[in-house]
Amino acid sequence: MADKIKIVLALLLFAAGIAGFYLLSEQALVLRVLAIAAGVIAGGVLFCKATEAGGRFVQLWREAWVELKKVVWPTRKETTQVTLQVFFFVVIMALFLFVADKSLEWLVYGLILGTPT
Repeated sequence: MADKIKIVLALLLFAAGIAGFYLLSEQALVLRVLAIAAGVIAGGVLFCKATEAGGRFVQLWREAWVELKKVVWPTRKETTQVTLQVFFFVVIMALFLFVADKSLEWLVYGLILGTPT
């Protein structure tokens, strides 16, 4: 129950930041953006630090970051080569499908139905 109250408070802080943006419509844009930032940051900190769900989210984020560091990213040369292979495959498939479509069109309309295309 306490977690639910903290989550609601975090959402209210978030909403207060957005409401502050509109309530400060006469003020400079910088102040309006700071109102949103303050609400989002305050709500996020409350959610992440004070709730069990927030703690799980932070833990998941940390584990995802560790896994992301393990990824071996392709080099520029590898990326270019694979991109060109995909491009040429798409062109070949497009030509094949065009020929297959026109062949079936000729077969159905020209030979079977006897109508000009």
